[in-house]
Amino acid sequence: MNTTLKRATIYFDPVLHHALRVKAAETERSISDLVNEAVQHSLVEDAEDLAAFEDRINEPSYPYEAVVIDLKRRGRKLVGSDTTF
Repeated sequence: MNTTLKRATIYFDPVLHHALRVKAAETERSISDLVNEAVQHSLVEDAEDLAAFEDRINEPSYPYEAVVIDLKRRGRKLVGSDTTF
């Protein structure tokens, strides 16, 4: 694997840039290190999500309306809703 670092220009929202500068100073790390870590973490999460989708590819899929009708029939609530079906 080539370990040569590549340069890129990234434009941050001023508030986000300030937060990065403060965190970099407090943790004695560079902004580049923080951004690299965050991007790597995001890509790992994406890979995990894709693997989970792949693992569940053969599970049955139900239309939303069918799930709502079934919940209503059984007298259940949707998560995060005050509505009882």
